[in-house]
Amino acid sequence: MADITSELARFAASAEWDDLPDSIIHDTKLMLMDHIGCALGAHSTKRGRMSAALAENLGGTGDASVIGGEDKVSCDHAVYANGELMITLDYSQIVAGGHDGVYIIPTPLAFAERTGASGKELILAIAVAHEISARLGRALGKNAITSEAVRQRQEREHPGPTGNAYSNFGAAAGAGRLLDMTDEKMLNALGLSGHMTQILQYTRWAHTDNSYMAKYGTPGWQQTGAVKSALLADMGYTGDSTLLDDPEHGFTYISGFNYWDPDEITSDLGDEWIFNIRMHFKPYPCCGFFHSALDCFYSLLDEHQLEPEEIDHVTAYLQEEWQDFPPEGIAGLQFDPSHAFAAAVHDIPRGPLWYDPETLTDPAIERFKDKVTTAAYPGYAEELERDPLCAPGKVEVEARGRTFSAERQYRRGTNGGEAMLTDTELADKFRRNAEFAIPQQQTDRAIDLLMNLEEVDDVRTLMQEVTL
Repeated sequence: MADITSELARFAASAEWDDLPDSIIHDTKLMLMDHIGCALGAHSTKRGRMSAALAENLGGTGDASVIGGEDKVSCDHAVYANGELMITLDYSQIVAGGHDGVYIIPTPLAFAERTGASGKELILAIAVAHEISARLGRALGKNAITSEAVRQRQEREHPGPTGNAYSNFGAAAGAGRLLDMTDEKMLNALGLSGHMTQILQYTRWAHTDNSYMAKYGTPGWQQTGAVKSALLADMGYTGDSTLLDDPEHGFTYISGFNYWDPDEITSDLGDEWIFNIRMHFKPYPCCGFFHSALDCFYSLLDEHQLEPEEIDHVTAYLQEEWQDFPPEGIAGLQFDPSHAFAAAVHDIPRGPLWYDPETLTDPAIERFKDKVTTAAYPGYAEELERDPLCAPGKVEVEARGRTFSAERQYRRGTNGGEAMLTDTELADKFRRNAEFAIPQQQTDRAIDLLMNLEEVDDVRTLMQEVTL
């Protein structure tokens, strides 16, 4: 039997600041800024406001803040609200198609505030948490970073139903770092976090009408399990120390994944950092599967100065022909390509305004949706096998009696290449989100603190700038 759970615990407990490559430090700061910004933007929505209000109504010990809120609440309730705020717009950075950050970041963020940790300590905790999550995702076939791994994943019927259940191990590890846990306590925290996780709902959401608010999971709720796991383990409560080591009845079995390669977890652990290899910072608040096609659409609009009334039809070539989603509900609209293209052609600023009531009730937006259809991008699987970082897309626009066409291999925001967003672009995205929750002066100070987080002595200084 392997010793995976123990190795992850040792890694989480022993990692030091000097172990972090400069690129990991940089990308971790950007991840945190992106997620906090998306949480601020979510205050523009009913779903976001309800999540924040629930946490503030429940109250508690006043250990941690609800981003964009007024009151400090218990660590548990802050983590719940911030996870829900970060996922609401479907706008936050993703890792290999999964929203790892929304299932991880609220936990170490709350514990950093609770303990008065430094910016360096928070960066290290978030990086360690994401590395554990990414390696577990890779072992489960959801974070393939080589062509051979992509091919094997595509040959399987499905990669598993649990979405980001595995990210809860990372969330607990991030909290454990900030509690300065020993190897033994960290091991118990990881074992407990696997039991206090969310399963099955990802697949359930994908096979319903998607009009309800909970989407494909409730990252804030899942992380309340990580919070309790860390606090209980710190008190001496024991967890399942071999949960990741039993291929027949361990985590992969109980969570329903049909693929498990444990070597992908521990290989070069601590020497090679992988979580930022397939990272994507979203320029649009919608499902990443049609971002490449949106890139193409925006380029055609700009190049040819196309107006909505001139366009007769738009065909978006995506990973697959897209199923119809219900027109009502923010969650459904985020997975409705026609809404995204209608918002784009009508020059609705990218961000929360895509889901503003005026946008949703605009007759012109509704009329344009009828002009949009989707089709499968030819050879998508082969292109992904050739390069796991690519996300090919194409758009054909019929207008002015002719067909305009554009095609992309890499979507804007993909880390590590020409398509990646600059620090300035990500700071501007933060500003667009933050204007819905905090004053501009606070926004400017928050960006400065986030971009220079390793120089911050106490994370509470940052939290003062992203709350009211």
